[in-house]
Amino acid sequence: MPIATVNPANGETLKTYEAMGEEELERRLQLAMATFRTYRTSAFAERARLLNRAADLLDEDQRDIARVMTTEMGKPVKQARAEAAKCAKAMRWYAERAEELLADERPAEADVKDSGASRALVRYRPMGPVLAVMPWNFPLWQVVRFAAPALMAGNVGLLKHASNVPQTALYLEDLFHRAGFPEGCFQTLLIGSGAVDEILRDERVKAATLTGSEPAGRSVAATSGEMIKKTVLELGGSDPFVVMPSADIDRAARVAVTARVQNNGQSCIAAKRFVVHSDVYDEFAERFTEGMKALKVGDPSEEDTEVGPLASEQGRADLEELVDDAKRSGATVLCGGERPDWPGWYYPPTVLAGVSREMRIHREEAFGPVATLYRAADLDEAVLIANDSPFGLSSNVWTRDEAEVDRFVRDLEAGGVFVNGMTASHPALPFGGVKRSGYGRELSGHGIREFCNITTVWHGA
Repeated sequence: MPIATVNPANGETLKTYEAMGEEELERRLQLAMATFRTYRTSAFAERARLLNRAADLLDEDQRDIARVMTTEMGKPVKQARAEAAKCAKAMRWYAERAEELLADERPAEADVKDSGASRALVRYRPMGPVLAVMPWNFPLWQVVRFAAPALMAGNVGLLKHASNVPQTALYLEDLFHRAGFPEGCFQTLLIGSGAVDEILRDERVKAATLTGSEPAGRSVAATSGEMIKKTVLELGGSDPFVVMPSADIDRAARVAVTARVQNNGQSCIAAKRFVVHSDVYDEFAERFTEGMKALKVGDPSEEDTEVGPLASEQGRADLEELVDDAKRSGATVLCGGERPDWPGWYYPPTVLAGVSREMRIHREEAFGPVATLYRAADLDEAVLIANDSPFGLSSNVWTRDEAEVDRFVRDLEAGGVFVNGMTASHPALPFGGVKRSGYGRELSGHGIREFCNITTVWHGA
């Protein structure tokens, strides 16, 4: 895949970039390691000053970088500005809290004495250069939620971004440079996916994090496992959105529309499978379908656009295959289901009912504004349908019955359970999944400790 900016609204190639050669990659790896040796000893206060400065610059750049994201991957421009603002918020959150999150931990005095020590503690130390392999769908946020905690922990970052968002990738390197971080703290590597394996095998790279597809995750995990290197993987998702009879059906249907089509439906944590109790199925289906039909699809640079194009022509083709397979197998199309006849890689908001286990869309992630509806006879069946997926990233549950909430929290196989609301990420809350959605956690204290050497310090009596 070429490293290029291709506007998904019209298919026009705007900029192309040459991949970095071996000599430049070697220079950057050397720089990363040299920088880490000194940066790792910097004070939390200095790291926080630099990260807060990066947040201030990002706020100043918000409108410009939002236009870049919209041009590169089709995100509606209002959502792009919101993404930039969220990144600045996360930077400030980690700048303020990292020292506390990584403070020395001291075991109970009785346990210290029982170990034969006069004193003991646990210290979090940085690991070194960390490779981040990141996707195009949230081209700022996916990177910042790795970079902010990694830099505050004293690590340095190497970014291999998706090949269709090179301008955003280069902006991120420039942002941290302008903020005053030492040269080599954060570097963008303009390389194709084929070069990732070699970099992972380099002894100077100490760990890796990947957000992306299941095949990409398997590849990174396999090489990292061979090299005995720590990884964090956030892969696909096919999140259930469960609606029970006690729910506010009107609100649930309105939130369901946003939960499905956020970022043009190209979000791992977007709700994709809507599991509705039989008692309220017809009412929810009608309101949800009306909401999907009413969305404005169009030019993502326009302020009132709610759904823009998919990021790539191949992405649209993959989505069409899933929908067409479902239609051939008997699914009912309640709205959408056919590509529009205009330039760009658009696909309409689509709702499918009557989905069965034999259909590909039941097993595979639909990365675009396509929703599937399921009817559940009771809570037990709702749990079974929700868990009948190879993925387990997050989940949404709509009920005002606390006993039902407890049951869903206990039994849903997911990294998160959001009750009477849609899944969202926040710096204070850990983010990640189970099953084929990956392992490890980003954000919160759990995220900043993922790439730390958890060190036992023991003093003899």
